Amino acid sequence: MKLSDYTLFSSGLKGAEACFGETAEKMGIKEVVYSFEGHKLTREKNVVILGKEQLERGDISMELASRMLNRTYYETDKIRRVLQTIFHMVNSGHQVFVIGTIQEDNSVKGGTGWAVELAKMFNRPLHVFDQPQKKWFTWKSGWHEDSPRIEYDTFVGSGTRYLSDAGREAIEKLFEISFNEKK
Repeated sequence: MKLSDYTLFSSGLKGAEACFGETAEKMGIKEVVYSFEGHKLTREKNVVILGKEQLERGDISMELASRMLNRTYYETDKIRRVLQTIFHMVNSGHQVFVIGTIQEDNSVKGGTGWAVELAKMFNRPLHVFDQPQKKWFTWKSGWHEDSPRIEYDTFVGSGTRYLSDAGREAIEKLFEISFNEKK
């Protein structure tokens, strides 16, 4: 497959998602940024604005999200739309890559954790670069240290807004080892 046959899905926010998008663009990989009206983005290329009906397809109980992520999400319209947007990202990409922090309860810190939980529910190949440990982990009924590659033509790039140098390097290296021979 050619690089232009691959598509990255993200929500174009600052930090990890912007870095995934910038790296994909440099390599000639298509990028689709899902968002909603009024959401401030860092990456504003190839944006798909999800309407009310589309967002509702990704609707979830805030109580369920709170329970799955072991944190409290209050019923705010913006948080709900963010979680609904993440649903569309994970539903569109076959493989999921996340930059963040794996916590002791096996969840991933922050809103990024919703992408991780959805990937588990949808049985997607799931990989998290844990910034504090500076290592990649793959989910297979638990976290296992790994060196993942992008292996599917549609994939998700998500993660923390607080991207470290190690996180940025992990994204760049992921693309490099996945696509080096395809250039």
